[in-house]
Amino acid sequence: MSSEPPPPGSGRSPDDDPFKKQPPPDEGGGSPYDPPYGSQPPPPGDQPPPPPFGGGGDPYGAGGPYGGDPLAGMPPLADSGKRVLARIIDMIIVGIVVWLLSWAFGVTEYDTDKIDTGRSFGQSLVAAVLYIGYDTVMISRTGQTLGKRLFKQRVANLDNGATPSVQTTLIRSLVLWIPFAFCCACIWTAIAGGWSFFDKPYKQGLHDKAAKTVVVSTG
Repeated sequence: MSSEPPPPGSGRSPDDDPFKKQPPPDEGGGSPYDPPYGSQPPPPGDQPPPPPFGGGGDPYGAGGPYGGDPLAGMPPLADSGKRVLARIIDMIIVGIVVWLLSWAFGVTEYDTDKIDTGRSFGQSLVAAVLYIGYDTVMISRTGQTLGKRLFKQRVANLDNGATPSVQTTLIRSLVLWIPFAFCCACIWTAIAGGWSFFDKPYKQGLHDKAAKTVVVSTG
């Protein structure tokens, strides 16, 4: 199976997503979703361990036939350092567009060495719209931004490995870029993205946690 996402505009439905996890093969005849002992209780020595977090398996309610591990059947999680590099590439790309539009429409942050509050807000608004739009469109179509494609990464739903929907990607983008554009700039980006260096077991940034997504390797 190719590691490249389907081409944009291919018309492929979410159920045809090649990255979506499939149920494990049936090796014993019968549904893979059936209990391993049918309707009979398991022998005393074969009792499964209790699920973590007090029930339900994964804290996101994922897992299903994969034994409660939502990462089963998915590629390895992407390296956090390479995620940072991919994000820097994306910020440079969109930042250039923000600067060009701000310059073209006279929406600049400084005017005769004095901060113009109205223009500063205008530039922040342009930045927020472009960053959010860029992430939402790119990731909801292929799971990748240009930076992630360069570093062979993609965003995936934690529960099934599929490419996130527009709604999921929008939530992810809003959490990442609204604070960046209007109040915390690079500090928030460092906190939200840097969270993946310490998060276990899914290596999620704060925006991933909000959207229930992970970033996985494609190569």
